[in-house]
Amino acid sequence: MTTPETDVPETAATDAPTSPSLPAVFAGFAGPDAPAEADMYRCVHCGLCLSSCPTYTVTGLEMESPRGRIALMKAVNEGRVEISERIVSHWEACLNCRACEAVCPSGVPYGRMMERTRAQVRSHQRQSPGMKRMTRWFLRAALPRPGLMRMGARLLRICQQLGVQAVVHRTGRLRIMPGILRQLESQLPRMSTRFFGPSRQSYLPDDGEPTMKVALLSGCVMPLMQGPTMGATVRTLTRNGCEVAVPPGQGCCGALNLHAGDLETGRAMARRNIDSFLASGADRIVTCSAGCGSTMKEYEELLKDDAEYAAKARQASEMTQDITEFLAELPFRPPDANLQRTVTYQDPCHLAHAQRISAAPRAILRGIPGVTLVEMENSSMCCGGAGVYAAVQPLLSQRILSRKLDAIAVTGADEVITANPGCMLQLEQGLRAAGQRKPVRHVVDILDEAYRLEADG
Repeated sequence: MTTPETDVPETAATDAPTSPSLPAVFAGFAGPDAPAEADMYRCVHCGLCLSSCPTYTVTGLEMESPRGRIALMKAVNEGRVEISERIVSHWEACLNCRACEAVCPSGVPYGRMMERTRAQVRSHQRQSPGMKRMTRWFLRAALPRPGLMRMGARLLRICQQLGVQAVVHRTGRLRIMPGILRQLESQLPRMSTRFFGPSRQSYLPDDGEPTMKVALLSGCVMPLMQGPTMGATVRTLTRNGCEVAVPPGQGCCGALNLHAGDLETGRAMARRNIDSFLASGADRIVTCSAGCGSTMKEYEELLKDDAEYAAKARQASEMTQDITEFLAELPFRPPDANLQRTVTYQDPCHLAHAQRISAAPRAILRGIPGVTLVEMENSSMCCGGAGVYAAVQPLLSQRILSRKLDAIAVTGADEVITANPGCMLQLEQGLRAAGQRKPVRHVVDILDEAYRLEADG
């Protein structure tokens, strides 16, 4: 095991080629969005993070571990190395799953450091390779515009319904497409038959007066790909006595932009959501996406230097709860229907590690009669989805996913349950490719199923 002073290999300092997409000399971090020195030097390189890091566990490379990446940050900050494409590649290979934060005895805020490091690299890059360029366009031009996202989803849904994808595969036309397009096509999800979205009308409980008003994050991708899960969330909340608002004016939470280092766009998206949710008059803000909830709980940190929004961001962060956290605290009303099913649960990274919520979803599953929960090995290890990671790091993503699929197979479960849309997509695609025909569902999907079965019975 390397020592703290020798974590940066000589090749990283001397042999790495300078990328044409980076300036000839990019020798340090600077500016308000640079990683803070105080954060970097909290890491004592003890190595307790190594066994929790997905990229380190599959590669065994020090530079693909949290302390290795922090060592590179320190080396750049101290002027011992200049930033090269090789160094950037180690930072880009990070999933930002934040599993290291959960086990770090020094409280290193690794997620914040990685976002700011990527922001600095981003500010110095002149151009990006094809896939990165397309990803950046998606993050900056599409995600902040719900109307554009919905229009693109409608077109994709029409193509899927008409069988265009199937024809392309059957005729072999996919082989003549550029590699970037083939890669993107392989990541395309199935669009929902019905989209979900904001509304000016609230959803009310069927019986009695509401005990609380909650504002639900619709978000960007989930209402288009997992509309039924959003509907299940509304029904579950109203079944438990809540008035549910899905405030107009809201949009993407900004998580993917922030993880990619696009902090300014992320801040703009945060301000939009803060205005929308605080105007709703809700008692709580609820999300059914672990990544979105984690980001919204950190709006306070994101906008702490914004004189106009700092106090409002703090209020929004304090109001935000994950749907499983909220239901467990109510507490939720257990259904009477018996489902007779064996399930296993995949901990979403940003629920287990960033929000430190793992007991609540399990309590809900165990509260459904007939549901047997079989724990999988390393349930909180990342599945390799991580937003757009599967598209920009396909080989590493697949290696990480393969281990997760093996762990699922051992459980013998009928269904895989999780609490994040990205995990759902990644696991669905992986299980389908592996020939394992197990449904992947959100916690609220199975709870809503039990409630509906109870009502029908």
